[in-house]
Amino acid sequence: MYDIAKYFLPSACFLLLVVFFLLLPELRVCRLGPVRGGDRRIGRADAGIMAALTLVYACLAFTGLGNTRSPQSFVELRGGPAQIELDVSGGEAESLMFFTGVGVGGYVIDYTIDGSDSYRLGELEQSHAEVLKWIPVDLNYRITGGTLRISGYGDVWLGEVVALTADGERIPALSGTAALIDEQELCPDRESFMNSSYFDEIYHARTAWEQLNGVYPYEITHPPLGKSIIGLGIRLFGMTPFGWRFSGTLFGVLMLPLLYIFAKKLFGGRLVPAATASLMATDFLHFVQTRIATIDTYAVFFILLMYLFMYRFLCDGRLFDLALCGLSFGLGAASKWTCFYAGAGLALIWLWWVITSVRAGRLTTRGFVKNALFCVVFFILVPGAIYYLSYIPYGRARGVDSVLSREYLDIVLNNQSYMFGYHSQLVATHPYSSFWYQWILDIRPILYYLAYLPGGKHVSFGAFVNPVLCWGGLLALFVLVYLVIARRDRRSGFILAGYLAQLLPWVPVTRLTFAYHYFPCTVFLALALGRCFDLIVRNRRQGALIVLGFAALSFAVFVLFYPNLAGLPLGKSILRSWLPTWPF
Repeated sequence: MYDIAKYFLPSACFLLLVVFFLLLPELRVCRLGPVRGGDRRIGRADAGIMAALTLVYACLAFTGLGNTRSPQSFVELRGGPAQIELDVSGGEAESLMFFTGVGVGGYVIDYTIDGSDSYRLGELEQSHAEVLKWIPVDLNYRITGGTLRISGYGDVWLGEVVALTADGERIPALSGTAALIDEQELCPDRESFMNSSYFDEIYHARTAWEQLNGVYPYEITHPPLGKSIIGLGIRLFGMTPFGWRFSGTLFGVLMLPLLYIFAKKLFGGRLVPAATASLMATDFLHFVQTRIATIDTYAVFFILLMYLFMYRFLCDGRLFDLALCGLSFGLGAASKWTCFYAGAGLALIWLWWVITSVRAGRLTTRGFVKNALFCVVFFILVPGAIYYLSYIPYGRARGVDSVLSREYLDIVLNNQSYMFGYHSQLVATHPYSSFWYQWILDIRPILYYLAYLPGGKHVSFGAFVNPVLCWGGLLALFVLVYLVIARRDRRSGFILAGYLAQLLPWVPVTRLTFAYHYFPCTVFLALALGRCFDLIVRNRRQGALIVLGFAALSFAVFVLFYPNLAGLPLGKSILRSWLPTWPF
């Protein structure tokens, strides 16, 4: 009975997807440019749909994103003692809570009465994984009166120290280092994702703070721009979980109207663009990944932009769109190297445009030279300048004032060498790693957070694709392959090129990879389904109902899994354990 209940939902979902594709009408030839009967301009109704979808999603995405208050003042401890005097007249101190800043090292906690003999109460190691977190430290004794001395070693920053009784009550503290006791009321009952960093936030949120404060960053395995964008949220809302996650969530929200505009340009109408954008709004990977302070969101955002502008150029031939495409490529490449994969796809699409335009007599030799030189400027020189200037925080941390200096150039070049060596020689393991063939089938999510609560409940969430989008999109890709081969459908070819440019480079990779590396592909999965929606709406009398039903199915599955995406307390449930490899 358990197995029947466990596998009923995934089986039913997959069968519904198969039925959907069986309803596809006869596949017709459709050209790349605007098709008759479909207005590609954004009107008031479109603006209303985009606004409603974006607003609803934004409310959901920013709710429960993270605490808006955290310790803001940090003290750098480099081997020198920071004395904290604790007034424990209101109770006995049994434990401490530390809010760690950046850096690697640790703390030694000693206790003395009246400056006489000291006693070692405990130690706390601050590894690279223990930054921007509330960390409890149990003392070896219950102490009443006297003085705690906390000595830092290595290179660590500390935000707050709170003394607690056995019942978890705060004990008033006095210290000559006021920054360590000025935000005592912020101490939580326990560490959680709401008040502390998790997963790769220990790298990227930390680096954003370091770049803002003139500290040479610890994490230099990716270009700097993505962390600088994270820093914008920190400037607005402080060094808080909400602050360091704000920019990514905002960019995730903005992807929805962009995808609507993209689908509008591809397919026209309003239903198909709305359904296509709703697939991203209800996608698990999009929701979870944009709510964590990592750089992947910015790469996907700029990939979406660059392909949108390239498609606009192919349709209308405006060099302005080609320039914006190159600008988006530069911003994406300065955020994460995976955007170079997208750039390779754009180069192939541009080459195809040149060949077909020459054959059709639409492009002369002079026109080709002009366009090629234009691309050199906006796809090489401008992106190169953006990439180079993104290292200004590194130079500032090293005291380099001029971007034209040899010292600044060495910083940039040395980092490229380091990044290439790191990614090409990485040897590591992780219990939730996965490979490309697991991504396309939704087999192995990555578990980002797990915490057990009293009463047998737990909080857990991870990143993987909504199975409606993942499995349905995979089936849609086969439809697009047929359209390209048998019908020479250029729109399908464009979508396939974008998808394959993001997936194929990962096929030969044997190093550690995760489900979130599939994130850029989900944009093209949504567009592939949008192409199928377009066929159904144009050729089926009940096409609108079928498309709405598909979007409703995606929404229903999103609602079912929402607790595992937003970190809500849950008991064990077989409803969300569709596959043995799903850790929920």
